[in-house]
Amino acid sequence: MRGGTWGGRTAAERRAERRSRFIDATIGIWREDGWAAVSKRRVCALTGINDRYFYEEFTDLDGLLVAAWESVRDDMLSVIADIYRQSQGERPDVIAHRAAAEIVDKLAADPAYGRILLMHHGGSPRLEVCRSTAVQMTSDLVVIAAQRFLPPDADQKQIRMAAIFGVGGFVELVSAWQSGVFDGTAKDIVDHVDTLVQAFAQTYFKPGSIGEFSMADAANKP
Repeated sequence: MRGGTWGGRTAAERRAERRSRFIDATIGIWREDGWAAVSKRRVCALTGINDRYFYEEFTDLDGLLVAAWESVRDDMLSVIADIYRQSQGERPDVIAHRAAAEIVDKLAADPAYGRILLMHHGGSPRLEVCRSTAVQMTSDLVVIAAQRFLPPDADQKQIRMAAIFGVGGFVELVSAWQSGVFDGTAKDIVDHVDTLVQAFAQTYFKPGSIGEFSMADAANKP
């Protein structure tokens, strides 16, 4: 029966496995040859799955590309979420330093991962929407995280503009670094994030919210 079990797995489990295999194959091609090299035929050949199952999961190739991109995004978000969970009660500059260092280290170790997540995808409007939406979502998180350090009369429009500027600038800086346009080091990028966080705090936070930042503050924490 279509809805029953086969080989010890339900139809829903088999479908989830096929979807995962499609996405993994897409990410593999994307890593090696770029998103434009992904095709339904190539993905089906790599997975050994009949193309009729492709259309059970995705309306078109763009849908598969978006699903693959979102899988990489969710992996990165899980890294950031773990940092925030482990840093409850810490100063925001220390948390920001850890998050930036973890992201940059991960991208340095796996540049193809960063090319999927951060680079512009000219020719694919849906992927460009994914990228811009992720910047907006991350900026929203920065604004939310900042609220407890702000004075009651804080200008929320200014806060949001600063958050978008900071997050967007970080993404573009890392993209330039990965593409070779910027020849600095991972440490240069993280140090610059520290400087921007300090400037943000001094401009918008209540006096005394954070103290003078030093690398030791982050290094001495688990």
